[in-house]
Amino acid sequence: MRLLTEENMEMAVRLGGEIRYMIELSVVPVMKVLTMCALGTLLAQRRIGVITPAATRLLSKLVFALFLPCLIFTELGESMTFHNMLEWWFIPVNVLLSYFIGCIAGVLVALICKPPPQFFRFTVVMTGIGNSGNLPLAIIGSLCHGQSHPFGKKCNQSGVAYVAFSQWIAVLVIYTFVYHMLEPPEEFYELVSDEGEDSVKGGSAALAALEADSMPSVMSAEWPDVKDATTEDSRTPLLARVFRYPSLTSQTSGVDGESPRASVRCLAEPRVMRKIRVVAEKTPIRYLMQPPIIASLLAIAVGVFPNTRAILFGDDAPLAWFTDSLTILGAACIPCVMLVLGGTLSVGPGSSELGLRTTIGITFTRLVLLPPIGIGVVLLAHKLGVIPPGDKMFMFVLLLQHTMPTAILSGAMTSMRGYGEREASALLFWQHTSSVVTIAAYIVIYLKIISHMSTAI
Repeated sequence: MRLLTEENMEMAVRLGGEIRYMIELSVVPVMKVLTMCALGTLLAQRRIGVITPAATRLLSKLVFALFLPCLIFTELGESMTFHNMLEWWFIPVNVLLSYFIGCIAGVLVALICKPPPQFFRFTVVMTGIGNSGNLPLAIIGSLCHGQSHPFGKKCNQSGVAYVAFSQWIAVLVIYTFVYHMLEPPEEFYELVSDEGEDSVKGGSAALAALEADSMPSVMSAEWPDVKDATTEDSRTPLLARVFRYPSLTSQTSGVDGESPRASVRCLAEPRVMRKIRVVAEKTPIRYLMQPPIIASLLAIAVGVFPNTRAILFGDDAPLAWFTDSLTILGAACIPCVMLVLGGTLSVGPGSSELGLRTTIGITFTRLVLLPPIGIGVVLLAHKLGVIPPGDKMFMFVLLLQHTMPTAILSGAMTSMRGYGEREASALLFWQHTSSVVTIAAYIVIYLKIISHMSTAI
């Protein structure tokens, strides 16, 4: 009897230690992120006024143009080799799979929750496109900052490299697929056009002054200059008009009655190909080459050549002082991102015409239902042998890609398109506040899976 009691006590102590270990690994990193966001929210209050709207915009631009590119270049460049580039091929594929599965789930959410008709495609995109950028970097940075994680000495370097390697495909999808999915309905465009240019010009100065004094929306956290990218083309429902009216392609190809060079052809261009060409020309591919993407491409270009990498990375590298400077600047990225996110979330969700049922449906599907499907995808990939054996961080990043809330950059597309911005801002607010609980819970599950898979090898 006494022996049985001692065994029970040992089991209880062991179980308590395991629970404490899991809490330290899962809850503590999320609490670190939450604390930084809370400080940003606190400093953004009008009574304190440290993080003013102008300061938030400036901080966003610094992160976007300096801190994040430095972080990506230093961590990805040091980890990248030609062998690694071939071995990491499943990372962007996993992003595409998460988007594809998420969009299918988004269609089901739209059919079940029945949002207003003009928000059907909006619902699909906001359910399907997860955050593959700043938030995963913050989670990994907080997790690797502790001492008890199971990811080894190069935890942060490997994690940042894997996340950065996936960003190019995420940005490509957002600036092509998401951009066209979020085009405004024709009725909305015609309504705005019918209001007249005089009323728009009369209120533009007042609107600019109001925006300067108000906190920017959460979408500015990953693209601070989205307002500057807005054009007449981006606010036009191009797909619906091009594929509905045959004459539109000829109207959009010429300017002031002049015949475009492309119209002078030996053979007549098929009508469908002409329409596809017009859509491709209006797709904002030029925005793909943003500082974080340029930093990723440069890091890959440097890393795949051993001689070039030896010049920049390593203790004996001739330009080690340069990369050390970039490392110092990159270290400021995660704290600044969280302060900006906290400051933008301080204004609250705002008004929305999406409806409570649809908002709950998107949030629940994105944060609760899609991660288990992602677990199945990653476990299947592991069974097929496409995941490097023994690389725990690789598997963790793959799982994390299915767990994040909606991509902030997708919300920025609504601002660029001039439609659904309030709904996207409200949705991102509720998702990011709810994800504190869901991310912590799924990190526990992921660590258990990774631990089980590593012992099974």
